[in-house]
Amino acid sequence: QVQLVESGGGLVQPGGSLRLSCAASGRIRSINGMGWFRQAPGKQRELVAAITSDGSTNYADSVKGRFTISRDNAKNTVYLQMNSLKPADTAVYYCNAEVATIPDYSVMEYWGKGTLVTVSS
Repeated sequence: QVQLVESGGGLVQPGGSLRLSCAASGRIRSINGMGWFRQAPGKQRELVAAITSDGSTNYADSVKGRFTISRDNAKNTVYLQMNSLKPADTAVYYCNAEVATIPDYSVMEYWGKGTLVTVSS
């Protein structure tokens, strides 16, 4: 019904930058909140950043000042610009979106399959 596809993950050195993208497609009426989560080995999945349909944002304390979330509503796409990357940022990053579908107004959360970000020298 709705698919989320992430891209942009890879290997980067500490202090480097990376930009993740997530494009939503399918029977989309509207998208409310969108966000990025991550899960490191042996840890629970955690919220990294989120953005509302109006553009309000919030970030995990661990990434404030380094990461920036943004979205392009016309493209149903959310981005995560990651700067000053640290080894602790190594994780699988998952895209999440709260979507109202066509033809109904059912609102559900959808997840991408994830993209691996590895920060290592």
